[in-house]
Amino acid sequence: MSRLNATTLSWTPSAEVADALRTGRAVVALESTVLTHGLPRSPRTMSEKFLRAYPSWNASVPANLAAARAAELAVRARDAIPATIAVIDGVVCVGLTDDQLVRLAAQSDPLKISLRDLGPAIAFARTGGTTVASTSLIACAAGIQLFATGGIGGVHRGWSTTLDISADLNAIATNRVVVVCAGAKILLDLPATLEALEALGIPALGYRTRALPRFTVEADPELLLPEVVHSPAEIAAVVAAHWTAQPTRGALVMQPCPESFALSAQPIEVALAAALEEAKACGVRGAATTPFLLARLAACESGNQVLEANLALLFANATLAAQVATALAR
Repeated sequence: MSRLNATTLSWTPSAEVADALRTGRAVVALESTVLTHGLPRSPRTMSEKFLRAYPSWNASVPANLAAARAAELAVRARDAIPATIAVIDGVVCVGLTDDQLVRLAAQSDPLKISLRDLGPAIAFARTGGTTVASTSLIACAAGIQLFATGGIGGVHRGWSTTLDISADLNAIATNRVVVVCAGAKILLDLPATLEALEALGIPALGYRTRALPRFTVEADPELLLPEVVHSPAEIAAVVAAHWTAQPTRGALVMQPCPESFALSAQPIEVALAAALEEAKACGVRGAATTPFLLARLAACESGNQVLEANLALLFANATLAAQVATALAR
């Protein structure tokens, strides 16, 4: 069924999310490409260190499904309601049921749905995970103020030749949502990404850090953020003030990967250089680039180090976003 005659974005909330939005409870949006494209589709046994930190990890189900459930639990633990967002059979779903999470985790060929893909996915009744960009748009349309993710996209290396700049940046700039993340992925041109955030007028707040977080990799002490915030209440105050000045523009909160799981930068840079060469040789470009490079980086690390770092920061971001959401709701 075509939905091309719609004049505004149509979205369908779960009963729980609809009730939370109606009653003013804190809600946190969660993106779904981490479920469809970012994490392994097979069960994973984690290290003793990881299980000490996250004893509820379920190693009997696929890692992507276990992660999605655990991120939602992290939001609930801070008295907020999780709203995982995805497109299922052309319906924009805000708050997935567990059956929908299971289906999406097992989907054989899900779409990676960014802003350019959202209209076709709705019109042609497709199914896929939403990126940071499309999740920001949908969360804003639903009236959700907080959104937790892993790492944002940004300006890619070699951008002056390829013009490869993630849609995430403009989406954050133009949607009234606070995006809580672990910074930008190390595979990006990070100085250029910081410049782009400034040019777009996006407040870049470091949560208890001045150094730029780099997703699963330790923060970069040579790249400094303009502002530091020290508590969820302080974030809420800054965001509220920001929205009095720029009521339609988003904000970015960045916290480093938990220290005990963060990876050293030097071996990652070596592996990344090889992965970039392989991507070029294989003709990988555009939206396929980031999943390709992240998969190669994961394969180059011993054991589950990349996966465990990815999960640790995802849960930490969900927790912080829930704390900020409850502070704003008050």
